[in-house]
Amino acid sequence: MRVGPHGLLQTIADVAKLLFKEIAPPSGIDKVVYFLAPALPLTASFLILAVIPWDTNLQVFDPHLGVPYIIAVSGLGVIGILTGAWASNNKFSLLGAMRAGAQMLSYEISLGILMLVIVLLADTASLREIVLSQQGVITNWWIFKAPVVGLLAFALYLVSSTAELNRGPFDLVEAEQELTAGFHTEYSGMGFAMFYLAEYVNIVIQSALVSTFFLGGFLAPQFGIPGLDAALVAVPGIVWLLIKMAAIIFIYMWFRWTFVRPRIDQLLSLEWKFLLPANTLLLIVAGFLVTMGWIL
Repeated sequence: MRVGPHGLLQTIADVAKLLFKEIAPPSGIDKVVYFLAPALPLTASFLILAVIPWDTNLQVFDPHLGVPYIIAVSGLGVIGILTGAWASNNKFSLLGAMRAGAQMLSYEISLGILMLVIVLLADTASLREIVLSQQGVITNWWIFKAPVVGLLAFALYLVSSTAELNRGPFDLVEAEQELTAGFHTEYSGMGFAMFYLAEYVNIVIQSALVSTFFLGGFLAPQFGIPGLDAALVAVPGIVWLLIKMAAIIFIYMWFRWTFVRPRIDQLLSLEWKFLLPANTLLLIVAGFLVTMGWIL
């Protein structure tokens, strides 16, 4: 409450502190890898931001294989965490990185399968085309358009993406009570800031992807009422996307406030014994629905 009215300028003060804070690397580190590692997660985050359609004509580029591109690029973040922790010469950092590698690589499989469910339903891997496939009334959003499959895929994607983001309750990678600060324990100044920024940019990315895949992306909700629909369409698409993203970010925060942190073996069991089989079955069912022509 001390920095600015009601503490509104505290974030600016924190950014200034991180920008000018001296970097004090510990002894015994691999300096080249230590200083290079924080750039990898942040690079991956901005590469993914480039393909997100924010509005009809507001997208850096739209590759035809947008979904495989996202799956491939997101792996850079894991490499940055693993190399940064190994180069830090700290046992807590290394333990956090081992958890990160196991957790993020495991849940990337489920996320990839759920993305493929939407690719299968929409018959395109372009993010912009996936959004445009949901035009019309609100029931054309993929959360409703594919009977049961869309809603289940939405719920499973939220759980898997929470683990992929290392957000509570799945924040075992940097569990303060166990690992001090986890994989970035030995980082300060801009090195820590880059890891920290990448984490929060990834929250924005995942909320945008959830909105794009399941909630119509930048499309305005339509209810079949001419006057109301015209008024909603008049609002810029980026505003609708930001509203949907804010709702998804609230859900991520709600998870963090509500659920207790599991053990690492319980977290991995959730993926390999439940989520992976469930997502694979969901992909098979989606293929069956497409083959039979039962998509609404």
